[in-house]
Amino acid sequence: MKFFWTDLSIPFFNTAPAKVPVSVNWFPNRRCNYECHFCFHTNTNEFILPLDDAKRGLRMLVDAGMKKLNISGGEPFLQPRYIGEIFKFCKEELHIESCSVVNNGSKVTEKWLDTYGQYLDVMAISCDSFDTETNVKQGRAEHGTATTHIDNVFKVAQWAKERGIKVKINTVVTINNWEEDMNDQIEQLAPFRWKVFQVLLLDSENTGAETGSLRDARNLVITTEQFQAFLARHAGQKCLVPEDNESMKDSYLNLDERMRFLNCKDGGKKPGRSLLDVGVQNALQDSGFDEKMFEARGGIFDWKREAPELLEW
Repeated sequence: MKFFWTDLSIPFFNTAPAKVPVSVNWFPNRRCNYECHFCFHTNTNEFILPLDDAKRGLRMLVDAGMKKLNISGGEPFLQPRYIGEIFKFCKEELHIESCSVVNNGSKVTEKWLDTYGQYLDVMAISCDSFDTETNVKQGRAEHGTATTHIDNVFKVAQWAKERGIKVKINTVVTINNWEEDMNDQIEQLAPFRWKVFQVLLLDSENTGAETGSLRDARNLVITTEQFQAFLARHAGQKCLVPEDNESMKDSYLNLDERMRFLNCKDGGKKPGRSLLDVGVQNALQDSGFDEKMFEARGGIFDWKREAPELLEW
């Protein structure tokens, strides 16, 4: 599957080519029940768009060419009905190719999957370590305890697979886990993609109080060599998709809770104008998005769920 960044400009006029937001990451709410120390989208407010406004914005994005919507947070499953109705709308009315969600696994239920799972293509579960103490060090824990996190990862992965939803694992590599060997557990989980991120610092999110951040991840930073060592240890995993800081920073179209694209070019996350107010093309001008880096990091992949097998009688 391959998409091209289409030039929709009319040669007669001296206009800039329109950008096509093929894949968008939307953070509809910043609330989270975990306290990950490296988090770069922290709980600075509890705003959430009314559902009708959210649907209007998503329709605008689809009209501009969006094919894939990923919902992240915060913890999306703190608003289970909201995200479920969003996915249903995207599939039934907007006919989006792919819907995915990134979550920590703690709030997913089989009831939600039975109701809304049919509208979900990819279940991405965050798991930085298969050692409970390491997860506590990372802050990948609720109320300071991580005793159920690893079990939840396996449980949600199994539930998703039983319903034909592709499973993806997201891992953030920090000073706490860069020496860990996760090969056995990744083979057991058998995700179709394992995204491995080098911990990223962004001002106003995770660089300490002096930048207005709620988190301080500066003591979690690793060197390029340490990140490469982690990758080399897991090089046999065909599902491995690595992303260092350079690959991550400007290669995502990140949309905040007010549907403003977030520009990370200057080392922070600067919100632009809301697409609900100025339209998609004007909002994209504020995004700092690097299409070439998006393509280089493998931003386009087989993101649709598997079609169910037909029985032959």
